[in-house]
Amino acid sequence: MLVRVPASSANLGAGFDALGMGLTLHAEVGAGEVGPVAAPDGARDVEPTHPAMVAFRRLGGEGPLWLRSPIPMGRGMGFSGAVRVGGLVAAHVQHHGPDPEVLEHSLPGLLALATELEGHADNVAASLYGGVVATAGGRAVRVPLHLDPAMVMWVPSFTTSTDHSRGALPEVVPMADAVFNIGRTALLVAALAAGDVASLREATRDRLHQDVRLAHAEPSRAALEVALAAGAWAAWLSGSGPTVAVMCAPDDADGIAAALPADGHTKLLRIDHAGATLEP
Repeated sequence: MLVRVPASSANLGAGFDALGMGLTLHAEVGAGEVGPVAAPDGARDVEPTHPAMVAFRRLGGEGPLWLRSPIPMGRGMGFSGAVRVGGLVAAHVQHHGPDPEVLEHSLPGLLALATELEGHADNVAASLYGGVVATAGGRAVRVPLHLDPAMVMWVPSFTTSTDHSRGALPEVVPMADAVFNIGRTALLVAALAAGDVASLREATRDRLHQDVRLAHAEPSRAALEVALAAGAWAAWLSGSGPTVAVMCAPDDADGIAAALPADGHTKLLRIDHAGATLEP
């Protein structure tokens, strides 16, 4: 039995620490030692200090743990959140068995533990629940989606420290900027639910965090601007960056990916709607 957990893109522009999206790029976590039967090719044993193992032990997981993950580390695609969710779900399965209904009923408690370990809920909620998730006050609710976009992720070679990036943000912001972001976060949720593609670009504008972060990642700013000029519905700095998430029509994904700067690589993904799942 293995746990399959999606990567994520957090914030979605204006929804700082409140919105997250699951992506079709998955980490796999399982209890037991790596071996020809116990784990898939490319899996590795997890060290005691790894975030997946810390989460596994936090929920009482026993024995070794293995991990296989193509999610890039330090790029704003929710690696730490995904593997923490994987460790928690693996421990849950170890104690309660692989019943998906039992897991579904346990999601709020798992979210609380994952948020405690991660420090914020947006990434872990998206990896746990899947889809686009709004989260606040310990609750997470999937946003109904009346569109099925492609997600082009532009991933540069350099990394970003989430802790350093968050530390650079101001503790106090002008009222006008707060109102700007509240309005656009509400607009984004409504646009996704209504399938209003024309509103997505405006709905993902931000005044709270992106400019501060992009000042230290100018290639990401350039990629974001190129994506919008190439016809994307919306684009934003994924999490704390430096990856740029681009939402577009599926038929346009290849062309937009080809237009993005050559000093990064692209991943053509979709929204993962399943969240953390159990695989035999």
